[in-house]
Amino acid sequence: MIGRASEEKTLNRLYNSGRAEFVAIYGRRRVGKTFLVDETFSGRITFRHAGLSPADEEAKGLLQAQLEHFYNSLVLQGMEPCEKPGNWLNAFFLLEKHLQKIDDGSRQLVFLDELPWLDSPRSGFLTAFEGFWNTWGCHRKNLMVVVCGSANSWVLDKLINNHGGLYGRLTHEIKLAPFTLRECEQFYQSRQIQLSRYDIVQSYMIFGGIPYYLGYIESSQSLAQNVDRLLFYRNGVLKNEFDRLFDSVFTNPDIIKSIVKVLYTRNAGYTRKEITEKLGISDGGTLTKHLNALLASDFVIRYVPFGFSKREEHYKLVDQFCLFYLHFMQSQTRTNEKFWQQNISAQQVVTWRGFAFENVCFNHIDQIKAALGITGVISSNSAWSKKSDDEDGLQIDLLIHRNDNVINMCEIKFLSEEFKVDKNYYRVLLSRPERIRELVSPKISIYSTLITTFGLKHNEYSGVFTNVITMDDLFE
Repeated sequence: MIGRASEEKTLNRLYNSGRAEFVAIYGRRRVGKTFLVDETFSGRITFRHAGLSPADEEAKGLLQAQLEHFYNSLVLQGMEPCEKPGNWLNAFFLLEKHLQKIDDGSRQLVFLDELPWLDSPRSGFLTAFEGFWNTWGCHRKNLMVVVCGSANSWVLDKLINNHGGLYGRLTHEIKLAPFTLRECEQFYQSRQIQLSRYDIVQSYMIFGGIPYYLGYIESSQSLAQNVDRLLFYRNGVLKNEFDRLFDSVFTNPDIIKSIVKVLYTRNAGYTRKEITEKLGISDGGTLTKHLNALLASDFVIRYVPFGFSKREEHYKLVDQFCLFYLHFMQSQTRTNEKFWQQNISAQQVVTWRGFAFENVCFNHIDQIKAALGITGVISSNSAWSKKSDDEDGLQIDLLIHRNDNVINMCEIKFLSEEFKVDKNYYRVLLSRPERIRELVSPKISIYSTLITTFGLKHNEYSGVFTNVITMDDLFE
């Protein structure tokens, strides 16, 4: 299993704790939550069940379908057939009876996948689940319940931040993050897929660190051929993935997609106030719920841009797949099944790579700080522009504002060769620290830092950079 050593260790520790455990695993859809549980607990799951997607059933018959599916799972996994449950209270009563009957004193592991899907409207599921855990489950020292869900707003509201019967009942929560570049490389190597780090970075710009997407890459094709086959073929397996991502896990997917599409239009992101103005919606609890769900799913990050007050927090879209889809696919009016192969050197793709690489860097701040030797230093990280539209103003790709009175002013360049500083660019770089010093304490030092693919070409102007971070550093 790639990239999940910490989570696997935690789950095994909880399995062997000798007490009742209730664990919630959440994260972006397709990030590998079910795979983590299957691989960690292979051969040790006592009972497992996965909810039916609400998108696949009529609302009127969804409760009955969920109950029947739950009953069938019990029968398939050893329960003697009996009268089918008519509600969730009876369904969990059957589970309790079954677990008691087969209890030999060893650890019993119950895995409920896609738990939010079971909580259909007016089904009484949450009340019954509370009763199952509070009245019965939490008192059984050999019981471990693991639940997963991609509907992160539900997991946050109903489990992690629950103020009702499940308040404080979780014994552990795990947020599963996408792969880093290094983990993507390890994944490709495990599949005998030969890609250079230059191509792995480009694959990350498109698919992010999502194992489900990476699993479709074929070793017999180039990266460009794979992109066309998966995204631009008429029946490409990921062609409609953008809509599926949101339709399957959000109660109101249209408003969620609207927020994502607004955030896409500015690389630095927007404040809550700006989002409400753009969409014509109210700034209240519903918006908070939607934004928190996007944050929990790693679609979006929240940060305060340099020079702004804390009241002007920005929300920035960083999900690489969504960014790629919205840039190249949402406005396509005709099918071109070789679009990526034919446009790989086109200016629109070259320009996009520049912005996409900035987001790759935002998703690898830990690796950048490690390359700078400041892993233990607290910092705030943001983009910055003197103008909100990033045009004709002072624009800096990344500022790392450190607690040790240093600011790393980062230029981010995605190139196929070493970056060369010419005389005009040298003058621009010299002027930028002075502009920043107008906003910070005189005691703060400002280091010009270059983050690029293949390093810096040395000439009479290259000394303007104090630090140089290469693509390889992002893989550490």
